[in-house]
Amino acid sequence: MNKNREMENIYLPNLARIKDIQSETYDTRSFELEFVDTQMKKSFQFRPGQFIEVSVLGIGEAPFGLASNPNHPETFRFTARAVGSVTHALHQLKPGDVVGVRGPFGNGFPFDEVKGKNVLFVGGGIGLPPLCSLIEPMLDARKEFGDFQILYGARTSADLVYKDRLKEWGKMSEARFMMTVDVGDPDWTGNVGVVTTIFPKANIVSKNTVSFVCGPPIMIRFVILELLSIGFAPENIISTLERYMKCGVGKCGHCAIGHKYVCLDGPVFSYKEMMKLPEKVV
Repeated sequence: MNKNREMENIYLPNLARIKDIQSETYDTRSFELEFVDTQMKKSFQFRPGQFIEVSVLGIGEAPFGLASNPNHPETFRFTARAVGSVTHALHQLKPGDVVGVRGPFGNGFPFDEVKGKNVLFVGGGIGLPPLCSLIEPMLDARKEFGDFQILYGARTSADLVYKDRLKEWGKMSEARFMMTVDVGDPDWTGNVGVVTTIFPKANIVSKNTVSFVCGPPIMIRFVILELLSIGFAPENIISTLERYMKCGVGKCGHCAIGHKYVCLDGPVFSYKEMMKLPEKVV
């Protein structure tokens, strides 16, 4: 957040216009936004892994991980599954409609700190979109990183998001991409099983590798256990924690875990940091 924004009311949203809406699955859509205010549009910046609070006027506000490339912040994207009043209201909106946006908030993923290392992304369901905010700028700087792997799993093929991007990743030579579904169907010819079932096929090595994980809590738990069994050091497992981040600025306490606030100290934590929290992830 820039200095001018820090001087403003932290609870006051800026208006952003919906440029585009993509239907991802039967209950999930991606929204591309740009700020209405020209100066705000020019000055907006964010880091991979940060989140925003999006408000539908008259309905309420909810947090969403930024899912677009921070190298191009003039427009930004988030993906929302319709599970509550705000997300259902979002799904009723159309391009040209206006929402409120506060943020960006949170610490974000490390980027420069992992240059020169291998990177392994493990995403589950709509945990993939926040990882995309790191995958895309890393692919922009591909030579700065070593071996590059993306593993993605969803419950069924109908639950896979960013399908066009998955096809592109499947063809690219600069990174290895594998995906799986928990439950197969007659049209699915790929791997069937949870995302950890493709770990042996991916020939994952722990040496000089940092893993980035995002997905449902149960997936995160078993992915971390598997990464530890392969030999990953706790500090080289980087994951998000899912909590209801209501205010986004560490005031309301809804996302507190002991002395840590997920909205301020996270949502990105290393497993080494998670081990010190009173609420165990693994």
